[in-house]
Formats: sequence, C-alpha cells, structure tokens
Amino acid sequence: MRIGELAARTGVSVRSLRYYEEQGLLTSLRSPRGHRRYLEGQVERIRLIQRLFSAGLSSRTIVDLLPCVESPSADTSEAALERMGQERDRLDQHIDELVRTRAVLDDLIAANLAHRGEIASA
Repeated sequence: MRIGELAARTGVSVRSLRYYEEQGLLTSLRSPRGHRRYLEGQVERIRLIQRLFSAGLSSRTIVDLLPCVESPSADTSEAALERMGQERDRLDQHIDELVRTRAVLDDLIAANLAHRGEIASA
C-alpha cells in the first residue's frame, strides 16, 4: 500500500510516517519510481508505535524495544523489560518535578491572592 493509504488506515499523518521511517521505526519498499510501498503488517506496527508514544516513550527508546516484538526471545524480553523500567523511573522523576513546580505555583497564587486582599482592604 502507498503512504497515503497507510496514513488513512492508521490515523497517522504522512509526515509522521516519514519521520518514523527516518528514525528507523518503520521500513518501506520502493517502487521503480521511488514511491514508498508498505506491507500489510505495517498497519499493526504503526498502532504499536502509537501506543508506545502514548506511553511517553521516545523514538529512540521505541527503536530499542522493537526487536522484542520482531523476534521475541528471553534476551530481548529481558532487555525490553529493563528499558521499560528505566523509562518508568524517568517518568516518575518527571512527575515529581511537576508536582514540585505546581507547589511553587500554588504558593505564588496564594501570595498573589493575599496581596490582592491587602490592596482591597487598604
């Protein structure tokens, strides 16, 4: 199938599909005129890639995880599990940072409200 059809079937933009290919997440065959052609199995691969992106994973991490899907073994499964654990730890750290940032913002909002109250009563 051509890139437009793959985009339509997966709900992913043509631009994103080109990016996936550039990042090594997706491969295509080329017609004699240079047009990208995709195999039917690429639809499910795109759906998997989308789920991994939705989980907050980067394209670099997804490239590392795809061998587990393509040729599952004890080694690739262990490596994928370890990498997903690392990504979860990274997300936990990011969440902690966001919670701290929100607390600082809450303090600023409270200070602003207090200041407004002082101005109103003056």
